[in-house]
Amino acid sequence: MSLSQEALQAHLTDPAVLCCRRPAGTKLGAEDFEDPTIFPDLIDSNLMTLSDGGLTIGQALGATLINDGEALTQLTPDLLEGVNEAPAAAPQAAETQTAGPSEADTEDAAGETPQAANGVVHFHVDKAEGLDFTFPVPRSAAPGYPAVPADEEEEPERVLRTLVKKEYPVTDVRLGDATSYHDGVLTIDESLTEQAIKADPLVKEVTMKVIKPSERHVYSNTIMDVIPIAAKAEGKRGEGVTNVLSGAVFVLTGMDEAGVQVHEFGSCEGYMDEKIRYGRPGSPDENDIMIRVDVKIEKGTGMERRGPFAAHSACDVIVHACREQIKDLAGVEPVGVETFTDVRRPGKPRVVLVKEIMGQGAMHDNLLVPDEPCGVKGGQKNVDLGNVPVVLSPNEVLDGGIHALACIGPATKEITRHFFREPLVEALQADDELDLTGVVFIGSPQVNDEKTFVSERLGALIEAMEVDGAIVTTEGFGNNHIDFSENIAAIGSRGVPVVGVTFAAYQGQLVVGNKYMDAMIELNKDPEGFENEILADNTTTPEDARRAIVMLKNKMAGVPVEPPERKWDESVIEANKNLVG
Repeated sequence: MSLSQEALQAHLTDPAVLCCRRPAGTKLGAEDFEDPTIFPDLIDSNLMTLSDGGLTIGQALGATLINDGEALTQLTPDLLEGVNEAPAAAPQAAETQTAGPSEADTEDAAGETPQAANGVVHFHVDKAEGLDFTFPVPRSAAPGYPAVPADEEEEPERVLRTLVKKEYPVTDVRLGDATSYHDGVLTIDESLTEQAIKADPLVKEVTMKVIKPSERHVYSNTIMDVIPIAAKAEGKRGEGVTNVLSGAVFVLTGMDEAGVQVHEFGSCEGYMDEKIRYGRPGSPDENDIMIRVDVKIEKGTGMERRGPFAAHSACDVIVHACREQIKDLAGVEPVGVETFTDVRRPGKPRVVLVKEIMGQGAMHDNLLVPDEPCGVKGGQKNVDLGNVPVVLSPNEVLDGGIHALACIGPATKEITRHFFREPLVEALQADDELDLTGVVFIGSPQVNDEKTFVSERLGALIEAMEVDGAIVTTEGFGNNHIDFSENIAAIGSRGVPVVGVTFAAYQGQLVVGNKYMDAMIELNKDPEGFENEILADNTTTPEDARRAIVMLKNKMAGVPVEPPERKWDESVIEANKNLVG
């Protein structure tokens, strides 16, 4: 696979190897060299060997073959005429200065600030041996944006909407003959299980059990979801006040009539103290009381969209009864208050978070913007929407704008509670160096043509948003990594720096890729690099979010990202964690 002109610059110091058979007299250019990134695979396959004394690509560039050369031949001085004494510079046509002006432009504008492009200023100093300085500047200094006069203050932040989450404690959960919340005690009507069965004809049985933190060594069917107890008290989604019960969550589990767990790749049936990574954003916390709702659905429907949806609908009957009891808590003092604001930060780099969610049909689906936080009723299924990109404000996401239906492997599954406490949304929203424009949800279709279609729609949307950077995440691995790759390419090909966030490690290692996937955040926490069937173990944490944001800032500033190790290496992640602090 020959090098492109664009890739040539990055490989001038790598060994020079012919990509294909070339006749004597060939003057070597980028198209004649094998891509060094695949050398390890070629060597492992005994297709190529490298020895000392070979030339670098920079030394061989522009030289002429003395004799015919075979594919995968390492180039040495005796094979060429006109070898460069020092590494050659890449041809001018191969240089792309999207981040700033040329050297000539800088010299012509001596004494003036170099023109900004794409929100950065780029200085190139030849006398310092090609040292480059690239750093962010306000968008107001970029072409097409009016410059801010020195005697004028920068435009202040503009708050679009404010969301307040009020937390009320749950010290005990009891089953009784009516549903109520009083003095920290949540009582749930046991007869709600009978109403839950009527939620969908596919539901055959519903049971409910309260599990205290000290009682977690109890066997359970696979966990399909973890659902916060939250209700709108004032305003609409993404603003106003949302009341949240702190210290208790619903846990939905399920199987079908034949005893088959409702899952796809991996399931987490087993003892609940062993099969949950407590404390993850999507999981129950260490001291949470779990209200387990176990749903049995019709035989054979667990691998169809309608089966899991029926189970979630049944559970929501019980959750909603609790919501109704906490909508009006006037006179009750909350134990915690969190305030979230959607803001515009003029002059700061505009960034977008793209979250790829499951949409391949079968049991893969999600609900967007249900009527109540984290609810089911009123939610729009992303599969029915064609998996096309849908934009939510950060506050809408954090106000329960996503209800997770997908039954993928439990360790990499982003659960409903995960979206309610999404680390990347919270961190990007709070970062006063960035202007978070929105959160884009895009499904991952099953058919390749549909994958390409929705990815291109994403690219067009990002282009219209005029952002300076993007982070793309995906849950799970395998088929949806095809979409992940195409989504990153759709953004990167439009000149937008992009960072990818996913689980890959050993088991989910990427089998597709492109040149825009050069900045990646690995979510694996399993020592062996596997989907370990522990709920939410390999999902995004606040620490992962910090690494992703730092990497995006570096990439927007033009800081080079070192190529990854050939295989998953936990030490690389640890080193980056130390750099971030």
